[in-house]
Amino acid sequence: MANLFIMLGSIGAGLAVALGAFGAHGLEGKLTERFMQNFQTGVQYQMYHSLGLLAIGILASKAASTSMFVWAGWLMVVGIILFSGSLYVLSLTGITKLGAITPLGGVAFIAGWVLLAIAAVKSL
Repeated sequence: MANLFIMLGSIGAGLAVALGAFGAHGLEGKLTERFMQNFQTGVQYQMYHSLGLLAIGILASKAASTSMFVWAGWLMVVGIILFSGSLYVLSLTGITKLGAITPLGGVAFIAGWVLLAIAAVKSL
């Protein structure tokens, strides 16, 4: 499972770079300032949490018990999809009702970080 999170984190980080470049060059002048900021927020949080997935994968590979790491990893994946994904779709389509999904992704991120902290303490 550790290698899966390293792979997902690597793919997520690479996509964050690609989406950031797309936003900066392909969307410039095509989105309102507000939607452009939403898009960039999605990119930033995707990168942060992709790096979190890399950390989870590395830590899980060294820990005796990995279930908390696994939960933390899946919560970060869900967070990327719900938080960043909803911001991308919101920015590109203007469907503002998608903004209701974004906080669910934020909660998944927070829960993932909390579980990562607990898992790290338990593996000391």
